[in-house]
Formats: sequence, structure tokens, C-alpha cells
Amino acid sequence: MHFDTEQGSSAAGRQHVAVMAEEVVRLVRACNPVLIVDATVGTGGHAERMLEETNANLLGLDRDEAVLRTAAERLGRFGARVTLRQADFRDLGLMLDQAGSPTASAIVADLGMSSFALNDPERGFSFGADGPLDMRMDRRQKLRAYDIVNEESEEELARILHHLGEERAARRIAREIVIARRCHPLQTTGELARVVASAVGGRRFGAINPATRTFQALRIAVNQELESLAELLEKAPLRLTAGGRMVMLAYHSLEDRPIKQCFRKLTDSKQFITISRKAMRPDAEELANNRRARSARLRCIERI
Repeated sequence: MHFDTEQGSSAAGRQHVAVMAEEVVRLVRACNPVLIVDATVGTGGHAERMLEETNANLLGLDRDEAVLRTAAERLGRFGARVTLRQADFRDLGLMLDQAGSPTASAIVADLGMSSFALNDPERGFSFGADGPLDMRMDRRQKLRAYDIVNEESEEELARILHHLGEERAARRIAREIVIARRCHPLQTTGELARVVASAVGGRRFGAINPATRTFQALRIAVNQELESLAELLEKAPLRLTAGGRMVMLAYHSLEDRPIKQCFRKLTDSKQFITISRKAMRPDAEELANNRRARSARLRCIERI
């Protein structure tokens, strides 16, 4: 296996369960792949299943070096069939060219957050445990959630929360953030979560934490997730071989909507066909066993 970041020990046991793995493998296996690109390889859950059930080679991409270390351990038994690269999937074409193969038989992207990163307080993705306001998937980049929270104007904060978090209380939350940071910069996820809770007051109850949409919006902004997705959707389908398939897993409307629109446009061009008219959903058994799957939407197209 080739891995272009320095390898070391990692908590390989902290692997999340791959969402809709049976469906993903079935869709990929049907196109008899020679080369699969797992554009969000994470800790290797989908990749492992695809390697077990096909004879294909696999190019795995991820922005997060920590999860790539775990993937390297998990997929080590497949040897030279696997190449891992620390890269944003917006650079998928470049990664294929560097691997010496301009096209792929299958391209898979699971847009969900890795539990490996989500459960590490030091990464700052979650309000479940206090940690620094970071949220960088690629820790080589400079912009952190801290910078957005403490430096952006109230107007820009409200825009980010509204457009990237679909947060109805965006203006109230932005105002409370600006008031709070006048005393001292907001340093931790816990501080931010408390400010959000104060802003929305007692309006929200139930299982969803009032800070959920704020944290989603900041993560998307820090990592330019929608810009990366737009580039992937623009370029990746053209890298498929004839008969090749693109399989996408989305978890909220900001992801699923552009995928749906892109796939419809591609099928209208008569160069692609859709494998399922509507988005596929997890079955009842998976929903009972894997809470992360509850909002998953799977879509697939095939190049003619």
C-alpha cells in the first residue's frame, strides 16, 4: 500500500460503521470495477468492503491525515491494491493523473463526518465535549472556526449561520456571539455552545442540541465543503470510464440538493443514466443499529 504521509500508530479501533455499505458495494460491484476512487476514504469502512468484494485497485482520498493513518492500518492487508493520498476531493482529477490513470471505474463519496474526528475533542467539531474552536479537516490550513467566530462581522456571521446551517435564529445567535466576544475571545466549543443556547433561550427541546446548526455552518465554512462538492460534481463524472458509476452519500439538503441537480443535468445530456430514480434510504435494520444513517441519502449515476 502506498501512503504519502508519514505513518504512525493510530486508534484503529475507533472506526465508525460505514453507512449503507451493502448498497454502496452492490452498486460498485455491478460495474465490474478495475479502479475505484473512494474520495472520502475516512477510516476505510466502505473501502474495505469494496476491496473484499471486488478485484479492483483503490485510490483513497481524504483531507484528514489522522483518519488516513487509521485507514492505512485497516487496509494494509490489501497491499499494493491500495493507494492513499491526503487530498481534498476537489483535486480528484489531479490525484488520478498522478496515479497514472486518467479515469476510474467507480467514484464513491460519503459526505458524512468521520466519527473518528467528531469524537476527538481536540479537533473542535463537537459540542459534546469541550475543546478548542478548530474544525479543520486538514490541519495544514490556517483558517479555524476560532477565526470566524472572533473576527467576522455580525452580518457575516448571520449569513454563514443562515446559509450554511439553515439556522432560523441566525441573527440572534450572531448578535450574542459578538456581544460575548467583546469581553474575551471565544476559545472553546463549550463556550460557543453556551452562547448559542443563551441566544435561542428555551425555544428548542428534544434530542437536537440548539448548537447543532451553528456547528454545522462553521464546519462547512472552515473547510469550504460546498465549494469542494461543486468542483467534484463538475469534474468527477467526466473521469468515469464508459459503464463507470458515481455513488454519493449526502446527509443534509445543502449536500443532497446540488447532487440531485447535477445528476439530473447529466442524465438529461444522454451521456449518463440514473440507477435509482429517487434517493435510496437506509433500511429499518440499519436505522436501528446505526444512528448516523438516519438522514442518509444515496444517489448513483452511470456513464453510458
